[in-house]
Amino acid sequence: MASSTSSPSLDPRVLKEPLPMPGPQGNWRRYFTFNTDAKVIGIQYIAVALLFLLVGGLLAMIMRGELITPPADLVDPTVYNGLYTMHGTVMLFLFLFPVLNGFNNLLIPPMIGAPDMAFPRLNALAFWLFPVFGVILMASFLVPGGPSGSGWWAYPPLSTQNPLGHAINGQLLWILSVALSGVSSIMGAVNFCTTILRMRAPGMGLFKMPIFCWTALAAQLIQLMGLPVLTAGAAMLLFDLSFGTSFFKPEGGGDPMLYQHFFWFYSHPAVYVMALPIFGIFSELFPVYARKPLFGYKVVAIASFAITVLSLIVWVHHMFYSGTPQWMRNVFMVTTMLIAVPTGIKVFAWIATLWRGSIRLSTPMLFCLAGVFNFIFAGITGVMLATVPVDIHVGNTYFVVGHFHYIIFNMITFGVFAAIYHWFPKFTGRMYYESLGKLHFILTFIGSTLNFLPMHWAGLMGMPRRVASYDPEFATANVLASLGAFLLGVATIPFLLNLVSSLVRGPKAPPNPWNAIGLEWLLPSPPPAENFEDDVPTVISGPYGYGLGRPLVEDQERFERRALEA
Repeated sequence: MASSTSSPSLDPRVLKEPLPMPGPQGNWRRYFTFNTDAKVIGIQYIAVALLFLLVGGLLAMIMRGELITPPADLVDPTVYNGLYTMHGTVMLFLFLFPVLNGFNNLLIPPMIGAPDMAFPRLNALAFWLFPVFGVILMASFLVPGGPSGSGWWAYPPLSTQNPLGHAINGQLLWILSVALSGVSSIMGAVNFCTTILRMRAPGMGLFKMPIFCWTALAAQLIQLMGLPVLTAGAAMLLFDLSFGTSFFKPEGGGDPMLYQHFFWFYSHPAVYVMALPIFGIFSELFPVYARKPLFGYKVVAIASFAITVLSLIVWVHHMFYSGTPQWMRNVFMVTTMLIAVPTGIKVFAWIATLWRGSIRLSTPMLFCLAGVFNFIFAGITGVMLATVPVDIHVGNTYFVVGHFHYIIFNMITFGVFAAIYHWFPKFTGRMYYESLGKLHFILTFIGSTLNFLPMHWAGLMGMPRRVASYDPEFATANVLASLGAFLLGVATIPFLLNLVSSLVRGPKAPPNPWNAIGLEWLLPSPPPAENFEDDVPTVISGPYGYGLGRPLVEDQERFERRALEA
């Protein structure tokens, strides 16, 4: 790893593949080809992920339509279980992971002054696996023997049964899609880590990198350490289901609890794989819209790696009610609560950055502020769930569903929306419509609060999760949650209208509409194929010099003038 005072300066030995040949900037066909330009791949990821967001949201609205009344009167309970499984896996594997990979592709190279990713062809291959395993995952719901009975955790023995005797069944396709997703993400992690560590611009030491690059690196290190475990567990499950092995079958000497360890060793850190880049987005946007340097930059950067380390030793808190010994419960209770320290450091840094800042309440800032507010609430309920007595009593109730969605949607997806609005002008060359953006925020904030806040109340009252019918005492909370879900569906209308209309006829964007600091804002909007091409800037100061009057790079005026001329 390079020191904090030097950088690898675009080591040519890393670029063993030719630089991308993306075709003309205005050629829309390049988004439907095997293109090696990281910016094209980033937009491909985000566009396909947003399509799957609509699919996952539709599944959620059908589920909430079922739950608006106590009896199961809209869909069959077996179909409901399938919807439950598909909603969870679509939102995680087909929306959140891919959309964050899209931002990694868009932001990492220009933020560090690199022309492209270290391995462009591997990058393109990782993307094109995405629609493949996406189609396989969606097909698993339609093929007989689908994953309706095993849930999105796919615990054996439920996931290793094939009562219909089909050679190709829905459970097999579901497991195969998860395994392919793991392969794609590992490819991406190798690429992102190599690019950040080996391709920074001259003068950009580690402690001159933007926080987004720190959090992306921390998240991808979790991928490299944890994802092979889940991928191996999925492969073993596939063999148990299809080839007669007994890795997890107790009747053949296997241990179903072993699968839970494989699954949760990665699947809890996976929350931080998604959360860490959002922490980076908050850290990038708050200085821009508060016009202040990021408070405690180095501590915030180091805290990202503290989260990486701690995230790998918390997984057993998902198994407190699975016969886990008491000594192990106590150990993992402490480690789970301890991870609140580095995340709390980030929250305090954001609040200190905002304090007495010149705050602009534009759409990206509104989503960031609401995301941090929701994260604080989710963090409090997370510490509650870390304690053994609370977790045992509410771990299988809607309290956990509410907590999880406050993290996944009310914080992470809010951060995704903030990033889309903030960097939309840079990578499309068009400005979005602020009024539509604020309408999208208002509807999303109200809808998500109505949807997920009452779940905590229902869970504390004892409502179990993953049920299509329930006792009438939980009706009020479920009616509110369903109304919130329907409002979230309505909120997508101004969002999609904004994206489409802005792309078609939005005002042309200047190189730096937000007066932000960062290498990506020294590029034209949209950037050229190889970012800075042959004229890579030399970084001379840190990335958050708001109000300090320091240039970011040598001869900065020349780069700004070139971006304006382009």
